[in-house]
Amino acid sequence: MESSVETAVQWQYTFPLALFAILFWLYVRPVRYLREPPTITPTVPYIGHLLGMLFYGGRYVKQLGLRQKNTPIFTLPMPGSRMYVVTDPLLAAAVQRCKTLSFTPLVPDIIKRVLGLDDASVAIARMNLDPGPGEPRGILADWQDLIARRMKPGEELNVMSRNAVSALKLHLDQEQAYLMQHRPYREVDLLEWVRHIVTLATASHFFGSRNPISQDPELVRAFWDYDHGLGMLLVDVWPSIIARKAYRGREKLVAALADYLEAGYWEDDASELVREQIRTSLAHGMQLREIARSELSFWFAGIVNVTTTTFWILLQVYADAELLARIRREIEGSSVSAVEVARSGDGFECPMLSAVYQECLRLGSEHSSTRLVKEDTLLAETWFLAKGSVIQIAGSVMHANSSLWGDNVAGFHPERFLQTDAGINSSEKSTAKQNSFRAFGGGKTLCPGRYFAMNEIQAFVIMVVLQFDLRPVSGDRLKVPKKNDKILPVHILEPEEPVRARLQLRSGWDSTLDVRVVFGGEE
Repeated sequence: MESSVETAVQWQYTFPLALFAILFWLYVRPVRYLREPPTITPTVPYIGHLLGMLFYGGRYVKQLGLRQKNTPIFTLPMPGSRMYVVTDPLLAAAVQRCKTLSFTPLVPDIIKRVLGLDDASVAIARMNLDPGPGEPRGILADWQDLIARRMKPGEELNVMSRNAVSALKLHLDQEQAYLMQHRPYREVDLLEWVRHIVTLATASHFFGSRNPISQDPELVRAFWDYDHGLGMLLVDVWPSIIARKAYRGREKLVAALADYLEAGYWEDDASELVREQIRTSLAHGMQLREIARSELSFWFAGIVNVTTTTFWILLQVYADAELLARIRREIEGSSVSAVEVARSGDGFECPMLSAVYQECLRLGSEHSSTRLVKEDTLLAETWFLAKGSVIQIAGSVMHANSSLWGDNVAGFHPERFLQTDAGINSSEKSTAKQNSFRAFGGGKTLCPGRYFAMNEIQAFVIMVVLQFDLRPVSGDRLKVPKKNDKILPVHILEPEEPVRARLQLRSGWDSTLDVRVVFGGEE
């Protein structure tokens, strides 16, 4: 009798718990659809993939993708949803063509978290997303069209490039003067050195001489504090506590930008691109202090990838004496004079420098192009994608795929981007570059500022390699550290450890010569 009572009591408590567990499992377990991409089941039920991305960053999805060599797309179940990961270049092209897959609906929530926009501004950002022909255009569409129009190849891009290079050159000239007057060399953290110059120069050529950073140099540190905490700001859980440095850095930058805007400096001091952006935002009903937050995103776009890509190029070039000598010969050989380098066609007349630029992007760019599935979709007439899910094109997987780039895919080999690259004929090379090179995204999310970034980065490198030497602090050559791929890759990956170098004037360089980089026939 006691046994029966005991059993009944146990069942009384066990049954509800069991039922709750079953219902919870059914709730968090995504419904499996016919023709849906194959599912990779996480080791830890329900939240395993989420934990993997949290603890291992971009490396987690990259390693999953590389292990699925024969699977062009797979499914990662998430609590209450799923994420599809595309690793095949041809299928990525199909994603980019599909009108029911769009990044735009994700943007308002992202910018609310990252920029701290108020509800009214987010509501403006949500209006008229993905407008069709003849439909009213929202602020996001207008912003995108503005950047694409002003930064496309042409004289307007040439003017912006000349202004950017002039701002960079001013800081390099100051560096040269310091070394001539005070000491033969100075020790620098190479990434910090590049960061400082690019941040100050970008603020100057986009926002003018009265830009906030020129008035308060401490904002340089605030900007990089903000950048390094973006991942935690995206989580959006008590950001002022959990992401304290990033939050404080952002708010300090926003306050300074807001004061700059309210003082009216932008109307006669900022570049025409920035002025039109601000006028567009005002026309859509945004307030100036909220526009300061949206302009911070433009500042971010103009600084971060330029900085880190320039760092990797300089490091790879100076770490290899033969490569440095070859690039210097190319630069000086393509000059109108010994110190003037012109950009024509698709780039500077320096094929190896262009190849190094592309190879550094391939190795350092591991971000994914993300889209929301707006309605149930049959992708490429093969794969079912459920409405409300997220689909990612995994650039990190494509950039590390040996079947696309060869057995030396993990190493730095810029020759792969030269037309004379042995082992890859021109048609194969063209296909690989078009379909699997994801540094700038693709489709509607293809970076509209890519031409400007290329001009600025390569011109900066040209000015440095002509005038300066970078020597190791110890040892006989600079060492190239591993990239830090344990974070969510929101931009070009940084090194795992600092690179210390001795910056000095180039041996045999005539410091009276003026280095000029020419765009469109003018300085």
